[in-house]
Amino acid sequence: MAFLVGHFAGFLSTYFFSVPDQAAITPTDARIHSSAEGNWGLSFQEDGKTPVGNATMTELAEYDAYYAQDTTDKVIYLTFDAGYENGNTAPILDALKKHNAPATFFVVGTFVKENPDLVRRMNEEGHIVGNHTYSHPDMSKIADKESFQNELKQVEDLYEQTVGSPMTHFYRPPQGKYSISNLAMAKELGYKTFFWSLAYVDWYQDNQPTKDEAFDKLLKRIHPGAIVLLHSTSSTNAQILDELLTKWEELGYEFRALDELK
Repeated sequence: MAFLVGHFAGFLSTYFFSVPDQAAITPTDARIHSSAEGNWGLSFQEDGKTPVGNATMTELAEYDAYYAQDTTDKVIYLTFDAGYENGNTAPILDALKKHNAPATFFVVGTFVKENPDLVRRMNEEGHIVGNHTYSHPDMSKIADKESFQNELKQVEDLYEQTVGSPMTHFYRPPQGKYSISNLAMAKELGYKTFFWSLAYVDWYQDNQPTKDEAFDKLLKRIHPGAIVLLHSTSSTNAQILDELLTKWEELGYEFRALDELK
């Protein structure tokens, strides 16, 4: 458990979390979030470089967990969290197809139930569909393996019923909330856990970022081996993704499937 403490002294930048209270917090506050029941957090110390996370890549690897790839190669791993559908997933898929860019969509149970055609399209177009839990709870508060497994198994079953093949065992904790026991249980169940090394505040449907605001974060902070988290509910993402992928390509980046990350 010790690996989640002691990583915050001397951080030069603010932290950002993929949760509703994602306002910048101070390094002192960040230490509070570094407990075993915490939120995934990042410190961007230099544009274009891998940010510092709550835990190092080596420490996470013990639990088959990742937040970026340790590489100098200009590769990007695109991921989307899909909690519900509001008309933006199809144009996102269109942009990905245009650029031949593989992505991983982390879906919740209701998304699979209510949007089987989109889930089948993701699968047919070569994307990975990962597990974002059935009901999107705070998984760090789930202490027993049976309840933890149930959140994942229900999505697995829905996915297999929808596409006719087993779900890839990739897991993303809702809101980035996790505990060491969660990471251990996911590994025991054959899952790899994926956090992220680049994200921005894109999930408020009624307060979407502008194109310039999105590009300011997503272009300056892109880095080799990045796992990028975007939300498929974002109208901004749907509008800019084609141009964003083009700009990343112009910077020399290529897109790889998450199952290629080692």
